Amino acid sequence: MVTRYETRYTGWTVKHFHERWQTEHGGTRSYSWTKKTLQAAGHVVRASRRGAHRKKRPRTPLPGMMLHQDGSTHEWVPDSQWDLIVTLDDATTELYSAFFVEEEGTLSSFRGLHEVIGTKGLFSSLYTDRGSHYWHTDEAGGKVDKTRPTQVHRALQQMGVTLIPAYSPEARGRSERAFRTLQDRLPNELALAGITEMAAANRDLTEQFLPHYNERCMVRATEPGTAFIPWIGTNLTEILCVQDERVVAKDNTVRYQGTTLQIPQDPHRFHDVKVTVRVHDIPRGPWRCSMSPGVWRATTQMAD
Repeated sequence: MVTRYETRYTGWTVKHFHERWQTEHGGTRSYSWTKKTLQAAGHVVRASRRGAHRKKRPRTPLPGMMLHQDGSTHEWVPDSQWDLIVTLDDATTELYSAFFVEEEGTLSSFRGLHEVIGTKGLFSSLYTDRGSHYWHTDEAGGKVDKTRPTQVHRALQQMGVTLIPAYSPEARGRSERAFRTLQDRLPNELALAGITEMAAANRDLTEQFLPHYNERCMVRATEPGTAFIPWIGTNLTEILCVQDERVVAKDNTVRYQGTTLQIPQDPHRFHDVKVTVRVHDIPRGPWRCSMSPGVWRATTQMAD
């Protein structure tokens, strides 16, 4: 067992290695025996004593009552710093969505929310840090301004989901602990599979790592049932996108991100000059214009 650790699994945590040792190499001894043996061989350092006693915040009783979303910048593969965006449940620690991007931001938050709502349904609240894509703050580390919603906050309000700001890393302890586990395990798994490119890493993350992670790490909710409800509203892409208002020019066009959008003629109006329209910037989709009660929406697709 020690030789196998030295030659193939150096740097893995004891728990991660012990799971692999049992599932793939026929190990039958206990976790405690594995840890003590690796410590005696000098491969694992004994943990220092914990600090002052702290009481954990109780988990929400049902899945879907509160989700956490956060990003972690880390060297997930050699010589590459990527952001891992994770959306997990407070009640069970189940990871509903996880993927790598070059940089965390509004679009990565929308992507995570879309994946969760599309597969699980609508949830009650989202707990996040005070990053600028979630909240406006007058000064770094200050209180959030709930009167000026960001694009993410506006989308959540449209769906009836409460956005909750965290004011310390300890307040986000559940997601912080999940990231520590991911940082311990995921780079080793990717290295073992010989993966160095982001596209391949995302495929492995979805198809291989997440199912095994949730099987090992998620916990049972304290009460039966779920707080998720089916999403039966507007197409999610119409909400989980960047929305900006513009005023139509004299030639029935609006300018957005350096591009001119032509408003098509409407048989019920002579023109749309000076009308306020809402531009929907939706990744990976066609340009189109549509109308809803009381407002024109120029819905467009911008390149990633």
